[in-house]
Amino acid sequence: MIPGRLVHLIETHSEQIVARVVSHIRRDPELTHLRTLLDSELREWGQDLLQNLGHWLSPGNLEDLARRYERLGRVRCEEDIPLEESVRGMCLVREKILDYVEEQVASTSSMELYAEEQLERRLGHCFDVLLIHLVRGYERALRKAAQASA
Repeated sequence: MIPGRLVHLIETHSEQIVARVVSHIRRDPELTHLRTLLDSELREWGQDLLQNLGHWLSPGNLEDLARRYERLGRVRCEEDIPLEESVRGMCLVREKILDYVEEQVASTSSMELYAEEQLERRLGHCFDVLLIHLVRGYERALRKAAQASA
């Protein structure tokens, strides 16, 4: 069970975390295509994920998340954003979440360390599902485009 205070910390500071993600995307020389997206678009998808993190981490809510990220995969394919950059962008979100939590929480007790470990485990599972469906949506869009041009 993830302590609600960690999820609340992330949800209430989602703008700061997303700003870190956008800043990293803008500086990363390997994200040349992802950098072409507007800040507002990058912030929108990041905010949607982080402001509703408690909902997404709850059992039974991953199906909706899966549908959203399949749709995002299709959109990224249609925007000609390489799949590797799309996946890297999502990895950055997870990384920046965990960095933020680590900076804000003084892990001095075994309970606090356990809470952070549980958060990292649940985030890992959630992002695995998210990435699988992002790739699925991307690949389906590629196949559809290939069929249309054939």
